[in-house]
Amino acid sequence: MGVAFDYCPDRPENIDVILNGLDRYNPETTTIFQEYVAQQCETQTYDCYANLALLKLYQFNPHLSHPETITNILTKSLTVFPSPDFSLGLALLPPAVLSAAQDPSKQTPSSTSGLSEAVATLLSLHRALTNARYTDFWSSLEEDSTADLVADVQGFEEILRVRIAVVVSQCMQEVSREVLESWLNVSGSKFQGFVTEVCGWKVDGEKVRIPLNKENEARSSVVRESVRFEQFGRMVKRAYEQPA
Repeated sequence: MGVAFDYCPDRPENIDVILNGLDRYNPETTTIFQEYVAQQCETQTYDCYANLALLKLYQFNPHLSHPETITNILTKSLTVFPSPDFSLGLALLPPAVLSAAQDPSKQTPSSTSGLSEAVATLLSLHRALTNARYTDFWSSLEEDSTADLVADVQGFEEILRVRIAVVVSQCMQEVSREVLESWLNVSGSKFQGFVTEVCGWKVDGEKVRIPLNKENEARSSVVRESVRFEQFGRMVKRAYEQPA
């Protein structure tokens, strides 16, 4: 059985009480949720359900929106790539912000222009990850504006490096060392240590070998269907029926 969408083992009791009661729609709880988002950024924990609840509160109370918290929520959602959390958060943003983020030509000087630019940058990172353009992702992350945007999330680079490694392990049994170094944005002894100690993979010359798992192992499947002739009786009968 899968884990419930609203489950979070690290969620404080006071947050759990709010989420399971009517106070989740109380505007006065926005500051509590904002502090909780900041706590997640500092402690490397993550609570998607609570973060989405805060974005929903911002929808109902636009005047309470806090741009920095919004960008931190989206940044945190990148750390659980390839889950759909980023898209869920994106869908709760104001239409004007989302439209300008997706199409820079629609950006206009306003109080939300800074937020739109930040969302556009995070959207670019998300697209690079989902399209497996990992080298482009790291290149974008090296830009000062992007680095500042994700700076509040402790261990962002290390977490994403692990997430990328997980995706690679799900679809490959062997990969070139040079390619993997570019995907993980690490080289030399650090690459050797990460691959062998963190991932448990084996470096064999210029190749990195990934142990078999249920995702990357090719298995043949035999599909058998049991259909009795009687089940075709009605179809055969109608084929011989004369049209009225």
